[in-house]
Amino acid sequence: MAQSFLRRFAFILLLLASGLAAAAAPGPEAEVRQAWQLLDYIAVDYAGAVQGGKVISAGEYAEMREFSATARERIAALPGNSKQADLLGQADALIALVERKAADADVARNAHALATDLLAAYGVAAAPAQTPDVAAGKALYAQQCAACHGASGHGDGPAGAQLDPPPIAFTDADRASQRSPLALYEAISRGVPGTSMPAYSQLTDAQRWALAFYVGGLAFSDAQRAQGEQLWKHGAPDLRAALPSLPTLVQASEQQLAQRLDPQQAQAVLAFLRAQPQALTAAAGKQAASLELARTKLRQAVDAYAQNDAKQAATLALSAYLDGVEPVEPQISARDAELLRAIETAMGKLRSDIGKGVPPAQVEADAAQALALFERADAALQGSSGSWMAAFLGSLTILLREGLEALLIVVGIIAFLRKAERREALKWVHAGWIGALVAGGLTWVVATWLIDISGANRELTEGLSSLFAAAVLLSVGIWMHQKSLAGRWQQYLNERLSAALGRGSMIFLFVLSFVAVYREVFETILFYAAMWNPRDAGAIVSGLVVGSAGLALITFALLRLGMRLPIGKFFAFSSALIAVLAVVLVGKGVAALQEAGWIGLGLVQAPRIDLLGVYPTWQTLLAQLVIAVAALLGFWINLRGGKPVPHRA
Repeated sequence: MAQSFLRRFAFILLLLASGLAAAAAPGPEAEVRQAWQLLDYIAVDYAGAVQGGKVISAGEYAEMREFSATARERIAALPGNSKQADLLGQADALIALVERKAADADVARNAHALATDLLAAYGVAAAPAQTPDVAAGKALYAQQCAACHGASGHGDGPAGAQLDPPPIAFTDADRASQRSPLALYEAISRGVPGTSMPAYSQLTDAQRWALAFYVGGLAFSDAQRAQGEQLWKHGAPDLRAALPSLPTLVQASEQQLAQRLDPQQAQAVLAFLRAQPQALTAAAGKQAASLELARTKLRQAVDAYAQNDAKQAATLALSAYLDGVEPVEPQISARDAELLRAIETAMGKLRSDIGKGVPPAQVEADAAQALALFERADAALQGSSGSWMAAFLGSLTILLREGLEALLIVVGIIAFLRKAERREALKWVHAGWIGALVAGGLTWVVATWLIDISGANRELTEGLSSLFAAAVLLSVGIWMHQKSLAGRWQQYLNERLSAALGRGSMIFLFVLSFVAVYREVFETILFYAAMWNPRDAGAIVSGLVVGSAGLALITFALLRLGMRLPIGKFFAFSSALIAVLAVVLVGKGVAALQEAGWIGLGLVQAPRIDLLGVYPTWQTLLAQLVIAVAALLGFWINLRGGKPVPHRA
């Protein structure tokens, strides 16, 4: 009884000291971690208080009641956000379970779920910045821990013989099954109240994570680790789907994982991954690394905003999307297009709210929503990592989506020159699109081996080139519409048929052809570079070949159609198509500049139609409206501008 009182008293002193220290620190992270630690304590120690619906230790049960109530109070005291009401509801449910002496498995499950949701709701980092070095953790254990916990983790170290309570035995399988690496990391970082376990704040963050992973594996045998390695390498996809990322592994306990997997498999896979966490990150490859970068930048953005540095927060939030999410967009889209839209919407709302200067709690809620979506993306990517069809469709979609707009512009120019019998100008157009392909190849070399082209530079290139092409197409479309009116095309041909286009016009055709193609090749190359991996090489190349064949067929069909149309109808059709392309390109151009941070992001209730360049922001919609009105006004002026020119004999 006295021991239980001392433990309770020490725990309260630690929480009080932590609260005083946190009062001077910006943001709610310290308070969130304190509440999380209480919940983890309940999940692990409740079984020592209640069994079979009966109290087996009055002192321990009093702790459980006190700590569950304290955890709720701390959650209620956190800055309000959209998830807080749900968290309080979960806390009330946990208190009710403790009060009615529910089964320990139910209490542990609810406490762990609430703890996980709490971290997500407030965007608190719950994973190491890099993969833990377990070998370094083993060396640290020998230096810092073995004297008390024993060389093998049995709790039998010589310095621990006189300690009360005795040191924890990390080899205790029952207790270890309830502890995640995150729980061990928190204990190492903050100490354990009521015991002789101090806070190892003198160790670096990486060292504490390495130590947590090492001690978290001491309860497993070599045979379990070997079994886990075979399961991980050759097992069913649901194994990888259950542990898609390092943050998921960090928060996973054997008991929690057994709710999704066969208990023996859960035990074996955790034994292997805690010993070799690099196997998880290696399996996820660049996809996991990309989303990890997004998580890191997102958390940094939240921290910067909490410290009243909105400019830095906006920059970091933008980088989280451009450098972390966008490189894996094709893969996510091929597996779950709706999830990709949800991520883009959540990231856009975050940037918009930062720009509006909303309270920090709202920015934290925005980030928490995005982080939760990243977890779903991890599961989608990892669960389908071996899908040939997913890689094929991703490759095919990229080429068709990015290539179609450039194709329509270039084919339109070629068809016009052929129709107008200006074949001497075709070489300038061909030089433009071929030069764009060559420049795209050089871009791939640069992006792969020389420098890392940032997402912001990518969006600036696409945005500015899109606006240039839109402006040119608008003027060309109005001009073509004018020539489509009765008699005007015939006058144009009679006046210009025998004259060669001037050198300035030739250069203009080259530039338009180059820009129209390079803006698409630039992004396509970077998308393929991001999604490439040897395992899916066959599927990616197949998608590229099929997509190229599809574009070739579209080109052939458009050229045949253009040559068969009477020239007046050809001009009328081309002017309408070009005006529509101008509207599409200006929408995509403004959206790209928004993503690059050059233009503000004002979200509105509107549909998102990527194919038409329609995005739910007032800036993109207004730009498209201006171009559409300009085109219609130009067409109207053409119709009002004088009588038709009679045909000459």
